[in-house]
Amino acid sequence: MIQPQTHLNVADNSGARELMCIRIIGTSNRRYANIGDVIVAVIKEAVPNMPLERSEVIRAVIVRTCKELKRDNGMIIRYDDNAAVIIDQEGNPKGTRIFGAIVRELRQLILLK
Repeated sequence: MIQPQTHLNVADNSGARELMCIRIIGTSNRRYANIGDVIVAVIKEAVPNMPLERSEVIRAVIVRTCKELKRDNGMIIRYDDNAAVIIDQEGNPKGTRIFGAIVRELRQLILLK
């Protein structure tokens, strides 16, 4: 469960290393975001000499959370970190590679290629 002020790792090679959630896209007063939700975040740490810079406001899709995800068949999936992939306004990922495990439910969404 991701809420505002939560720090997340970046799971792609877009140039950012750490994000902080500002807002959850969806209904007006949504408190928590889960895997597959789009958030507005600010870049807290970035790699030098890359297009994305520190304190830049971006959109991201959550790909891993420490809070467990329950599937319909009873399987529970839990990760060691909170991670997100940076996307543009059209929903395409900014990076060319995604690092780490990605949930099968996310692959069915249009957001990730």
